[in-house]
Amino acid sequence: MSSYRHRPRPRARRARPLAPAGVAGLVLLAAACSSADDRAEAAVPSPGKEVTGLCRGLDKALPETVVDEDRSDPEPESELTAGWGSPAIILRCGIPRPPVMSDPDAVTVEVDGVGWVLEELEDGAHRFTTSLRRAYVEVSLPGEVAAVSGSFALVDLAPAIKRTIPQGVAD
Repeated sequence: MSSYRHRPRPRARRARPLAPAGVAGLVLLAAACSSADDRAEAAVPSPGKEVTGLCRGLDKALPETVVDEDRSDPEPESELTAGWGSPAIILRCGIPRPPVMSDPDAVTVEVDGVGWVLEELEDGAHRFTTSLRRAYVEVSLPGEVAAVSGSFALVDLAPAIKRTIPQGVAD
C-alpha cells in the first residue's frame, strides 16, 4: 500500500542559466510505464572490483519505491541494475564515464546533495548520471510525463547514493 508523503522541492542548478523551458522540463520529468507484464531490460555494466563493491552496497540501500512506483528490477538480474515501475525508471551503477561529462555546455543539476548531468534522449526520455562520485550511477526516465515530477526520482535515490557512493572522481 502506498501513502502520499510531502516531499520538499529538489534544488536544481546549472552551470549556465536555464531557459524557462529547461526548468519546466526538469520539473515535469516523470516515470511512465510500458506493459505491466513485461520486465524492462538493462545492459549490465562491468566495472572493476572497487566500483562493483560500491554498486553492490548501493543496491542494498536503494528504496523499495521511487516516485510511488514499486521496485521491479530489469532483466538480466544484477546487483548493478535496478528498476521501478513499468515502463521503468532504470538505474545502472558502474557505467563507464559518459562522453557528456566532457561537454562544457552540459546541463547539470544538484538534487539533495548529489550532482547529476542531464541528457535529453529520443522520445523525450531523460538520462541523469552522477558527477563527482567514485562510481558513475545512471538513472534513465521514460519520456512520457506523469503527474509526479521525474526530479522526485532523484530525490528518492539521493540518500542511498550519498550513503554508499563516496564523493570523488570515478576511474
